Amino acid sequence: MNKLVLSKILFLLLFAASFFISPALALLLGIALALTLKSPYPVFSKKTSKYLLQASVVGLGFGMNLYSAVESGKEGMMFTIISVVGVMIAGVLLGRAFKLSKKNSYLISSGTAICGGSAIAAVAPIIDADDDETTLSMATVFVLNAVALLIFPPIGHVFGLSQEQFGTWAAIAIHDTSSVVGAGAAYGEEALKVATTVKLTRALWIIPLAIVTMFIFRSKGKKISIPWFIFLFIGAMLCNTFADIPEWLSTGIVTCSKHALAATLFLIGCGLSVDSVKSVGVRPFLLGISLWFLISVISLVVVMA
Repeated sequence: MNKLVLSKILFLLLFAASFFISPALALLLGIALALTLKSPYPVFSKKTSKYLLQASVVGLGFGMNLYSAVESGKEGMMFTIISVVGVMIAGVLLGRAFKLSKKNSYLISSGTAICGGSAIAAVAPIIDADDDETTLSMATVFVLNAVALLIFPPIGHVFGLSQEQFGTWAAIAIHDTSSVVGAGAAYGEEALKVATTVKLTRALWIIPLAIVTMFIFRSKGKKISIPWFIFLFIGAMLCNTFADIPEWLSTGIVTCSKHALAATLFLIGCGLSVDSVKSVGVRPFLLGISLWFLISVISLVVVMA
C-alpha cells in the first residue's frame, strides 16, 4: 500500500470519526495527518470546512437565550466590556511584538477575549484567514483550555474563592465554554451555574466583534464582506428565545452543530503545513499564554476585591 492510498483511507476514516469525538481531539488528528502523510483532499477540506464552520456557528445560536444572557451579565457588564476590549488591544500589540501576522494575532485575541474556539470559528471566515492561521490559533486555545481545566479549581481553593467568585473567574479567564463548565462543575454546583451564565453573556460578544471585524479587515478598493452567517446566528438565538421551540429540537440542533464543528476542526487541521509551523514556531503559543496570564491575573484580583 503506497503512501497516497494510505493517506486517503486514513482521511476518510478519521473524517467520519471526527463527528463523534471532542473538537480538540479532532483538530489534533487533522494536524497529525497533515504533518505526517499530508491531506489527500486539500480542495475538498478547504471548501467543506468553510461552509461547515459557518453552519456550525449558526446552529450553536439555538443554544443561547437572549434574556438569560442579558440578565446574567447586568452586574459585571462594565468589567466584561473592559476585559473584552482590553484583551483585543493587548493581543494586537503583543502580536506585533512577537512578529505574528495580523490575522493570527486577531484570531488568538478573539478566542481569549470571548469564548475560545467558537469566537475563532466566527471570526476566521470574516477575515479570510487561511487554514494555517486558523489551525494554529485553535490549537493554542485548546491546549490552554486543557491546562485551565486542571489547574483552576486547585488555585480557587488556595485563594479561598467562594462558589460565586470562582464561577465568575472561570467564565472570564478560561477560553472555551466546555472547559468553563468542566472547571465550574469540579468546584461546586453554584460555581457551575454562575460560570455557565456569565460565559453565556460573554458569548454574545461574538456578534459585535464580527461586525467590527468586517470593517477592520476591509481591503482597500473592495466592498465590505458582510458575514451573513452571523446574522443567521442572531436569528437562531432570537428563535430560541421567542419562538417557543421544543427543547428536544433546540438541543438536537446544538448537539449536531457541536459534532459538525468537531469535523470542521479536523478538516482545518488537515490544512496545516510543515513549512508554516517552522516559520511561525512557538510564537502563537507565547501570545496565547501571555494574554491568558494577563486576563487570569486581572480577573482574579477583581473578583477577590
